[in-house]
Amino acid sequence: MSNLRFKAVEKAFSRKAVRVEAPGAKTSDYFGSLVFDRRQMRKYLSKETLKAVLDAIDRGVPLERNIANHVAAGMRMWAMELGATHYTHWFHPLTDGTAEKHDSFAELEAGGGVIEEFTGKLLAQQEPDASSFPSGGIRNTFEARGYTAWDPSSPAFIVDDTLCIPTIFISFTGEALDYKMPLLKALHAVDKAATAVCKYFDRDVRKVHSYLGWEQEYFLVDEALYSTRPDLVLTERTLMGHESAKNQQLEDHYFGAIPTRVSAFMRELEYECYKLGIPVKTRHNEVAPNQFEVAPIFESVNLAVDHNLLLMSTMKRVAEHHNFKVLLHEKPFKGINGSGKHNNWSLGTDTGINLLGPGKNAAENLQFITFMVNVLQAVYKNNALLKASIASANNAHRLGANEAPPAIISVFLGTQITKVLDELENSEGTSAIRVTEKTGTRVSLSHIPELLVDNTDRNRTSPFAFTGNRFEFRAVGSSANCASAMIALNTAVAYQLQEFKQETDKLIESGVRKEEAIFTVIRKYIIESKAIRFDGNGYSEEWKKEAQKRGLDCETSVPVIYDAYLTPQSVKMFSAVDVLSEKELHARNEVKWEVYTKKIQIEARVLGDLALNHVIPVATQYQGILLDNVYKIKTVFADAAKAGTLAAQDFSLIEEISERVNIIKTKVDAMVEARKVANKIENEREKALAYSAKIFPFFDEIRYHIDKLELIVDNELWTLPKYRELLFIR
Repeated sequence: MSNLRFKAVEKAFSRKAVRVEAPGAKTSDYFGSLVFDRRQMRKYLSKETLKAVLDAIDRGVPLERNIANHVAAGMRMWAMELGATHYTHWFHPLTDGTAEKHDSFAELEAGGGVIEEFTGKLLAQQEPDASSFPSGGIRNTFEARGYTAWDPSSPAFIVDDTLCIPTIFISFTGEALDYKMPLLKALHAVDKAATAVCKYFDRDVRKVHSYLGWEQEYFLVDEALYSTRPDLVLTERTLMGHESAKNQQLEDHYFGAIPTRVSAFMRELEYECYKLGIPVKTRHNEVAPNQFEVAPIFESVNLAVDHNLLLMSTMKRVAEHHNFKVLLHEKPFKGINGSGKHNNWSLGTDTGINLLGPGKNAAENLQFITFMVNVLQAVYKNNALLKASIASANNAHRLGANEAPPAIISVFLGTQITKVLDELENSEGTSAIRVTEKTGTRVSLSHIPELLVDNTDRNRTSPFAFTGNRFEFRAVGSSANCASAMIALNTAVAYQLQEFKQETDKLIESGVRKEEAIFTVIRKYIIESKAIRFDGNGYSEEWKKEAQKRGLDCETSVPVIYDAYLTPQSVKMFSAVDVLSEKELHARNEVKWEVYTKKIQIEARVLGDLALNHVIPVATQYQGILLDNVYKIKTVFADAAKAGTLAAQDFSLIEEISERVNIIKTKVDAMVEARKVANKIENEREKALAYSAKIFPFFDEIRYHIDKLELIVDNELWTLPKYRELLFIR
């Protein structure tokens, strides 16, 4: 180990991590203590104001400006009692992260001095610089005006000394510049469409909620080691590095005992999450070394998305207390599993029915099958769009490997649901609908209690799997904003339910009995969507060939995948349910292509810099040592043949180093020239395609030779921490 690496490792291991002991109080005593939720609103708002706010949250009733004044006064009083001195509108620009601009409560008084104020106007809207955020051409640089507007359905919270108010972000001309605005529209659309369908089965249903339970995977690395890897610092992934002799092949990390330092980090993370109202439930080791997972209890989609973004920023803040850095990149290390963010999605009524859960009688099962098949049809018709919603430069490293769903969207249902649909396809009525929730089974040990077995197994190779009472969209990337996938999915389902309602009503109006009309349409959808159903091994080459035969989208180029947003079908669908206009869709794709290009561009620059300024100098330095050794051997041993024999290994290494260094230099120079050509392209899509096809392929070619040199060069000279040091927490 080199002196530089040794100092970094020594620093990482010698610094005592901060340990935050679990508070003495129960979780329920401090859960949501930093959130202006319904409990706090009852304390700080009048009955009239509280009723107006709850009507806005629960029923979508517009809030009057004077009500905002009363809410702001109560919110300020609550926040200041908890030590807040500033406020900010917290929003989700098209960067996959969050944004905030802090303003003080302090206002100048007329006679001098200051007074703390926070009005309804300041609560309701702010005006950030819209030109400084990605807009895809909706706003020019000289057109800076944009607005953030308060989202009452997501409660305000406090981080450090700042009151954070969740908001939407729109341009001066009204287009959405964020993820929250179209997400709220998609949730409204699926609520409206699903409620209308529910009326077939229960006239008392007034609202349908969309629920989300995300599973956040992440890596932890020592902060000091992270700081000595420029590729990790600048790209969040290692652009070079040979596999460790031991990684995940023994499968001993998955669900293993959590390391002490990591456990301390997790305890503090959970404590901070609970105060912020994030209902984290599960923590465990994941498959790869240094990889872990945290997952919450299900919540409404809008709140779940906010909480996931808040969790990611909280993780990074808490990790620093324990001398860690959190890596949310989908593939930070080559040769071991990457990280995803499984989105568990379901629909439920205000009467307490899970629309994706099997029922207890024939009517409930008909309702279950109705929604199940409509989801299948929506996914089938929009499989390319759903793939586009989770595609990114980062996620492209993960999808398709034998660790994550393939880059082909298919649906796993399990044997029982598949059997039901097959019987319905070949039957003449609804009598074939027999679905059980869970069945009991016993193992052959008398002291082991009865196990409840689900109506479906799990399929880890499926990107969109039914897991008993919900669908698990497994293809979402770990660093992504869940809203992207949820916007596409809820929009597709809303549009599909509208079509189903129209077709069914037409049959009913023609005199067909309601149940028969529902069954007729459902049976047609079962047949049409059959291509999307696949319960086998999604990793296999046979499935890729079969998927092509079925007409499913098998595109793997990320820039091309994004085209799915702009097909006539997608444009019509997003417009019909009033989620995104054609102009907004084009703008968002411009942003996607630009972000893809910039990520590959940054990685290319970092790789080139490390290759030329670290790898080659270190390799040639070691080569010089070998040459010096050869010279000394020839000087000491007069017998040329014997000297040659003794120096043979050094000669071989010298020659290999020269060959690999020359290849690296040649490839880096070629990559730089290709980048110069691509940078002259003005069209964002064409530029992204050029970076994908002409620049990105150099990465693995260059890395291969760098990783070979890592095995050759004297360990003392190699200054970058190696995988065996990065991947095992001590």
